[in-house]
Amino acid sequence: QERVMESGGGLVQAGESLTLTCKTTNINLRKNGMGWYRQPPGKERELVASMTRGGTTAYADSVAGRFTISKDELGPTVYLQMNNLEPEDTAIYYCNTIPQSLARNWGQGTQVTVSS
Repeated sequence: QERVMESGGGLVQAGESLTLTCKTTNINLRKNGMGWYRQPPGKERELVASMTRGGTTAYADSVAGRFTISKDELGPTVYLQMNNLEPEDTAIYYCNTIPQSLARNWGQGTQVTVSS
């Protein structure tokens, strides 16, 4: 069964950093692009960072220059380095394959809360 498990969230102050980790099971990162999604309170889930199976990255405008997605194919693990966090980054963060329409089973996510 294909699964993802996110961790690394927490409560931080604006300007601080966090690194999120996504441990995957039965998902071949050499064959699948991966993304980090987030769902702020009362809003829909959105894709904020992605990496194709070939390693090409893309970011939402709101996080470009602050977030970095990376992967360890042997892990297999996907990471999201988040720097200079803002209160607007407060959300539950999920990882999954891309595109979202073909996503596997969703994990529990990890809560990120940024205080001002």
